[in-house]
Amino acid sequence: MQRETEASTGRPGAEMSSHHDLGGGVSPQEQWLRSLLPPSVAVVETTTDRDLPLARAEREAVARAVERRRAEFTTVRWCAAQALGELGHERPVQVPGPHGEPVWPAGVVGSMTHCQGYRAAAVARRADMDSIGIDAEPNDGLPPGLLDEVASQGECRACADLAARCPGVAFDRLLFSIKECVFKAWFPREGGWLDFSDAEVAISADGRFSALVSRRGTSRRLLGGRWLAKDGLLVAALTVPAGGWDRS
Repeated sequence: MQRETEASTGRPGAEMSSHHDLGGGVSPQEQWLRSLLPPSVAVVETTTDRDLPLARAEREAVARAVERRRAEFTTVRWCAAQALGELGHERPVQVPGPHGEPVWPAGVVGSMTHCQGYRAAAVARRADMDSIGIDAEPNDGLPPGLLDEVASQGECRACADLAARCPGVAFDRLLFSIKECVFKAWFPREGGWLDFSDAEVAISADGRFSALVSRRGTSRRLLGGRWLAKDGLLVAALTVPAGGWDRS
């Protein structure tokens, strides 16, 4: 599964130096993830690229990236800074780890996501949450052949059934997004890779999902979350309350 993905390479350059409109900022009526997460989670989401002074190590991490990648890298960290500020924390230097994972202050759990036209971060105190996973994707079908790589036969059949009943939602892409969401919640707790086949996802048309994670060497875990399709975006989110990870 993917993480907070690293750059495609291109010409070198500094971090973004001006706002770039992705379709307007996020008004209270245009919130996606905020509507899916509990009040104890601080969420900042935007459809407008933002300026943020980056640390030298962060600038170096995207120095060879294309402009689009530098913009999303910077803006999602702006979201993280705003969300951490709501908890009374400053944003640390957030150079992606070996698996693309972000860094958070001690005592904080969090997750970040970005896709075309949207960036977001969600954080919570570890006293409130064991783990958070968020992901956003465009509400468009996956490229031909990709669903077979990320889904079991049962998941493929379920996506086809859901698509027949709710034709306005790209359930194949939503399945992919949910599995990304599951990885983001899993990795900080377990510190290991997940293959797409390690998580069997069941999506409900009412905006909920469950994921049964079975990975060799670990206990089976049942995780649950919520999803939303709105204004051309698919978003998925899951949280595990404090003390709940070992009971999931």
